[in-house]
This record gives sequence, structure tokens and C-alpha cells, in this order.
Amino acid sequence: MPKIVAIDFGLKRTGLAITDDHNIIASPLTTVDSSNLLEYLTQLILRESIVTFVLGFPTRLDGSDTHITENVRLLKEALEKQFPQIQVMLQDERFSSSRAMETIHLAGKKKQMKQKSLVDKLAATLILQDYLDQQ
Repeated sequence: MPKIVAIDFGLKRTGLAITDDHNIIASPLTTVDSSNLLEYLTQLILRESIVTFVLGFPTRLDGSDTHITENVRLLKEALEKQFPQIQVMLQDERFSSSRAMETIHLAGKKKQMKQKSLVDKLAATLILQDYLDQQ
């Protein structure tokens, strides 16, 4: 069944999440080095039927751009060019990383809060679940 993948882009690492077969539940997928992101997504598309990328879109509370917003716009263009058959949607990602850290903390995994790769893929999962909930 077609799935949706969320991308929490960072300059060093990118967190990824994917839906279940019914596009109801988001689950953490992995964290990849951002320089290998397009290559990883190409391989993922060969294994899974992906219909949509949900790209976390960073803005400040007042809606202005952050230091990485332009990079995300450029990534959106690159995704649309390399994967024209896949829809690319932007999703507000404000507080996704802090919500991910809070989730880890509430789960009693305080030591894991320092594992940035875990935070990145949990942030992607929250972005994706927010997107699914809005649909």
C-alpha cells in the first residue's frame, strides 16, 4: 500500500518517519546523514510505495524564517525535481524537537535525550502524525 514519509531536515542529520499501510499511524524510520538523504530516499522508494513526502517546515513563532528555512525550501525543490511522481507537502514543525525531547523524558529515557538521532527521528514522527491528524 502507498505510504507517506516525513522528513525532519537538519544540516548534519535528517530524521525520517513512515506511515503504516493504512496511513493512520506514524512510526520512526531512521536518521541519515543529510548529505546522503537523496540517495537514501531513492533506495527507500525502491522498497516501499511512497506517494507523499511531508517535509518539516521550520519557522519562528512569529512566522519568520529560521536559519534553516531556506535550506528546506531548496530541499523541497530538489525532492520535486528528483521524484516528480511523489507529492511534497510542507508541514509546520515548530516545537517538534522539543516535543520529541519531552516524549523521551516522559518515557523515562533521560539518557537518550542526548542521542540526537533519536530526537531527529521522533521529531519526524511527530511531524508526520500532525500531518495525518490534519487530513
